[in-house]
Amino acid sequence: MKRLLFGVVVLAGILCGARGQSGHVQAIKGPDERFKMDILVVVAHPDDEGGVTPYLARAIYDEHKRVAVVYTTRGGSGGNDYAREHGPALADIREQEARQACAKLGITNVWFLDGKDTASQNVLNSLANWGHGANLEALVRIVRLTRPEVIISWLPGIFIGENHGDHQASGVLATEAFDLANDATAFPAQVAGASKRLEIYLENLTPWQPKKLYFFSDADDQKQFAGTGPAYSIREISPSQKKPYWRLAMDAATPHLTQFPEDIQRLLKMSEDELNKMMGDQKAGWWPEPMTLIFGKSAVATERTADVFAQAHSQENPPAGIAGSNGTSIPYAELAGPWSYYQEFRTRHGQLPEAKMPEIGVKAGSTLTVPLVVTHSPNQEVEVTVTAPNGWHVTNGAGGLRLPAENKTALNVEIVTPGTSKEELKDSQPVEIVVGVSAGGSSPSKVRLRVLLKASALPQ
Repeated sequence: MKRLLFGVVVLAGILCGARGQSGHVQAIKGPDERFKMDILVVVAHPDDEGGVTPYLARAIYDEHKRVAVVYTTRGGSGGNDYAREHGPALADIREQEARQACAKLGITNVWFLDGKDTASQNVLNSLANWGHGANLEALVRIVRLTRPEVIISWLPGIFIGENHGDHQASGVLATEAFDLANDATAFPAQVAGASKRLEIYLENLTPWQPKKLYFFSDADDQKQFAGTGPAYSIREISPSQKKPYWRLAMDAATPHLTQFPEDIQRLLKMSEDELNKMMGDQKAGWWPEPMTLIFGKSAVATERTADVFAQAHSQENPPAGIAGSNGTSIPYAELAGPWSYYQEFRTRHGQLPEAKMPEIGVKAGSTLTVPLVVTHSPNQEVEVTVTAPNGWHVTNGAGGLRLPAENKTALNVEIVTPGTSKEELKDSQPVEIVVGVSAGGSSPSKVRLRVLLKASALPQ
């Protein structure tokens, strides 16, 4: 048995799904495309989305953008001018109003965080009452799930106006999420690589960098924001809907009866001529003309006042690796999981001591998991090979794989280790596992892991 542990490393006997045996190429699943968004709106309360719905109507109906909305609270401490319910019951009602309002614009992906509706002008009160860290984590999760190109939120800052602390706090969280969602060391369990189906702790999301961040404001003086970002006419007629964008936005506001019952009921009784006359009066209108989206920051080169989506759709999945002579891209494999996490952690927090070579001790007879992240071209077919001692059996992750339309994919290679007695393990030494990833006949990119079999060890 010791010869198994000290012997020369040889190619594993079984390569699951190997193309040479069956010609089958296993397709690796990518992220859920149902939730991929162009715009993620982050606001504080149900009805806050109304501050930007004229632009959203333009984006949805005439630019064919996909939009999702995140409410950081459910509005439970707001007023109820329609009926008698308050507190948690009102929050339940306002959630339904918000979903109905969004649905009128065709927005069906709507999330609510756990922030508590906090009536104050002090953003710090809101952040303290919300559970800042927990809700930031939740928002980062949604950014990584929806992978938006653009985030739009309330402007974080103090201005004469409603100046609601919750509005400011939603902008703070949106800004922090913009900065953190692409950082693999921020809430790292969210982006932990491929895991077993019943693993409940690791989420298998992907770091994501939104391209642009914009804000809107509830300040009384909207003229102060002129030139701070792209401006859009709310009076322009939608080519597809044959109505002004303000009219589409007003229709979407009608479900919010707990907050504006008299206004909504009055508007519903007005003729189109009366509505047009009202919206022609800047003081009586609901939105400024034009509506300015305040530029926050961008991960791509852009002008402050350029269109929201100018340069925002940089190639989402650029070819990765090194171009080969056959016109394909050579995939590059790295050890993932806690090893890649600590590699990034050391880069950001100081060069702490580390093993000379990646290593781990596992219980004899258990399944060893070698987590990988492969940089590749979109939809690339790769071949994964495993070199292990005799008696170590590859059960998953080897053979021909078709990777998703992205430039990095997490994989697991699973190897059942031989069951060995305590006596035989006394003088055992680590062995080296080598996983190679190649494409189009290229030399494989290799990942190496030293593994020691032990009589007992914590689960990997």
